[in-house]
Amino acid sequence: MENPGYARRLTLMDAALIVVGGIIGGGIFLNPGIVAQRTGSGWVLLGLWVAGGLLTLIGCLCYAELGARRPEAGGSYVYLREAFGRLAGFLFGWTMLLVIYSGSSAAVATIFGSYATSVFGLSPGLIKPLAIGALVFVTGLNLFGIRFGAQVQNVFAILKLTAIVVLVVTGVAFAGAGTTQALAASPTQVTGSLAGALLPVLFAFSGFSYLNNLAGEVRDPQRTLPRALIVGMLVVIAAYVLTNYAYLAVLGHDGLAASQAPAADVMSRVFGTAGAKLIAIGIAISTLGFCNITLVAGARVLQVMGQDGLFFSSVARLHPRYRTPNIALMMLSAWAIVLVWIANYGQLLDFAAFGDWAAYAVTIATLFWYRRHGQGRPAFATPAYPLLPLVFLATVIGVVVAYTWDKPLSAGVVCLVVLSGLPVYAVWRRLFSKVAR
Repeated sequence: MENPGYARRLTLMDAALIVVGGIIGGGIFLNPGIVAQRTGSGWVLLGLWVAGGLLTLIGCLCYAELGARRPEAGGSYVYLREAFGRLAGFLFGWTMLLVIYSGSSAAVATIFGSYATSVFGLSPGLIKPLAIGALVFVTGLNLFGIRFGAQVQNVFAILKLTAIVVLVVTGVAFAGAGTTQALAASPTQVTGSLAGALLPVLFAFSGFSYLNNLAGEVRDPQRTLPRALIVGMLVVIAAYVLTNYAYLAVLGHDGLAASQAPAADVMSRVFGTAGAKLIAIGIAISTLGFCNITLVAGARVLQVMGQDGLFFSSVARLHPRYRTPNIALMMLSAWAIVLVWIANYGQLLDFAAFGDWAAYAVTIATLFWYRRHGQGRPAFATPAYPLLPLVFLATVIGVVVAYTWDKPLSAGVVCLVVLSGLPVYAVWRRLFSKVAR
């Protein structure tokens, strides 16, 4: 039986909230303390978050053109397959399944488990079971069609933005009492490598590409995709900068550098234990929304790979009624559950973050191929081409090199996963004639 094809049911609002939800996970609630440890003042810290946001906005502009050129499910996999060949597409999908999307989902689900146990006073031994339960829950939500899944995702996104608004208002109100100078230089922290400080910033901005994986389900994608990417990214930049200002306003630069949970510390300073529990609930909701998008987006990549003969044919099937890749979704979720059980949060985050940004670099490199070989002008073209894509590539390559220097083991593991795809692809090509040589 032939696949019914994806249904284009996502509106501009749905798409923009997918961008917001795909970026805002747990990073903004954890990473600012790390950035503060590597900077010398609030001005520098906020400048890095603005710079990270603008760099990611450049990435969004590039992905907007790619999405306008190829408004179909699969995102980066489709661009790499078309520009650099089936092997390149397969290696992306292979790494996406084993490390990038699965690892991101597993890591953020672990954050959910940590905050859930904290809020309800449960045993730390329940963190992994709760993380697994979260993955099962969001997987189940998306088995019944993209429209229902998008409505749930919209609720997640609005709730996480509400939590950020509460956090920002609390911080700014506290600052208004004159208790701290938010942007003053730190008397103890010394500015280190800006590249090292930028790493956790960029990792908090990961996830802006997920919407492109769902392009086959977006209404009027040539117009909607670029608008949603830009609007969603601007919302995230504003949220991140204001949240960091709130942290600085309440905790000061040194206090933020010393904090392991700045959002909880801000809320507890003002509202006590009840405030800390309230923001913990907000963070838990935020992580659920992120896991939801990551699994949904990754399932579309696997489905297109199966359709191309580069993966099991069963994952290519769409549900005849809901028109969702349910087998691919359950497979990706199952592997994420395995990762939750066998790895810790730090390992998962390191693997996923390195793979994510390396994938962004090679994907945006396809834009140069499309400009040379593409037919006609797309509905959206990246402004200031080729300057902006080159700036993005140069910066991301620098970040990836710095990350490799800082964490050679994690980077090495991801590279080994990519290389392991070579013999798998060779065997697959030999066994299944559908795969072109």
